[in-house]
Amino acid sequence: MLRVEEQQPVEFSAALTEKFDEIVKRYPEGKQKSALLPILHEVQAEFGWLSTSAMDQVAAYLDIQDIEVYEVASFYTMYFLKPQGKYVLEVCRTGPCCLVGAEKLMEHIEQKLGVKEGEVTSDGLFSWRGVECLAACGFGPVLQIGPEYTFYENLDEKKVDDLIEDLRKK
Repeated sequence: MLRVEEQQPVEFSAALTEKFDEIVKRYPEGKQKSALLPILHEVQAEFGWLSTSAMDQVAAYLDIQDIEVYEVASFYTMYFLKPQGKYVLEVCRTGPCCLVGAEKLMEHIEQKLGVKEGEVTSDGLFSWRGVECLAACGFGPVLQIGPEYTFYENLDEKKVDDLIEDLRKK
């Protein structure tokens, strides 16, 4: 994954553009905007987040207005509009997980990593955030770790510490 800074211009590789071409072919002619979500996923997988420059390039590729890309990217929480850590810890913060300690776990993660929600650790390895239901209400608290979105259930502070240390060793 390439890391792109806030104001750095983005150029898509030939390989990435080929992926875009394959995605667009799935949709009827003249309906290339339908390819927007999967193309944004590809861009985020390549660069780690969706910079304004990257979104502008997607708009140009799809021949749509920049604002159409911004609206979609800002609506869906799976898209990151600012740089993230290499590993993004997403903690379920809905009722069932909170009842069994999710809020305490988020406080622990903040202290353990030394960054607030949405910030990136100084080594660039971690960021974290609370997210809506991860659909494992009976196994809370739960979190998923991106970019692979590996799922972890029945967590406590020790288990989270172990996960973080394992990721640091990779």
